Amino acid sequence: MTGSDRTAPTPARGPGAPPAEPAPDCSGPVCITCSDTAVPVTVLRLLGDDLAEVRTAAGTREEVSVALVEAAVGDVVLVHAGEAIGRADPP
Repeated sequence: MTGSDRTAPTPARGPGAPPAEPAPDCSGPVCITCSDTAVPVTVLRLLGDDLAEVRTAAGTREEVSVALVEAAVGDVVLVHAGEAIGRADPP
């Protein structure tokens, strides 16, 4: 398979479902849907339900899911699409 003929898979659809929209073309250097970027943020507070309040590099506060990582207050986690996907090693 070459980069020019790759597309994201589409989910299975049941009978009577409307036709699926075509999947985005991810043949470039990054996915056009998400840019394949994880952003480091600092955990300020654990909120329960696998959520945390974090501070971004720009100084804004956001709520993200930490369901996939073991995070503690003060940890730097890598967030992609609102989901912490890993912890960054301390400097």
